[in-house]
Amino acid sequence: MLLEQERRDVCLTARNLVSAVGSAPGESTTVSVRSGDLVVVTPHGVAPDQLQPADCPVMSLDDRVLEGRHDPAAEATLHMAVHRQAAEHGRDATAVVNAFTTDTVAVSSVLAELPPVHHRAAALGGAITVTPYTTYGTGEIADQAAKALKGRDAALLANHGGVALGHGLEHALENLRLLDWLCAAYLRARQIGEPRVLSEDELALVRQRGTYGWAGPDIF
Repeated sequence: MLLEQERRDVCLTARNLVSAVGSAPGESTTVSVRSGDLVVVTPHGVAPDQLQPADCPVMSLDDRVLEGRHDPAAEATLHMAVHRQAAEHGRDATAVVNAFTTDTVAVSSVLAELPPVHHRAAALGGAITVTPYTTYGTGEIADQAAKALKGRDAALLANHGGVALGHGLEHALENLRLLDWLCAAYLRARQIGEPRVLSEDELALVRQRGTYGWAGPDIF
């Protein structure tokens, strides 16, 4: 079986994703991981808690399905576009996750950009782009997602949800959880008033501070 370990890892991540951030009923999460020129993606029509490694399709970067008991999930088109872009630009991002959580859908339905209201936003690249609305599972939403993820580790898809990438499945899941948390924090802040937004200079200092341990540059 092609990429057996990667298929097992995709199954586990899909289950962890649902338990970590929740999602809409039905097929509302997609997980993929790339190994060289091959990509494992979650299949269409199989619930995360029922996934088996053999269910997961293995695809080539030119969108050919090489193996798997089921067809790829509808959002495989989006995932493949992101993987191709990462490979072409030499990024170390090998995993992509997307989910329709309550907070990512809410923010993506209202804002054109999620502003950085907490220093942890720096880990995703700062302000998070919200793509224009397009129909899910199409080449158009795939192109918009790939564009929004240039220089970023997460994006919001208008009226749709969130997508994140990482240098492995665990990292991609962590980034999706962070995106969901930032959306929730912003929504909570808006209930009180207009949130304070961190500037690019402040985010740059956060990134610089992140290179140190407890003994930061100004501790003495």
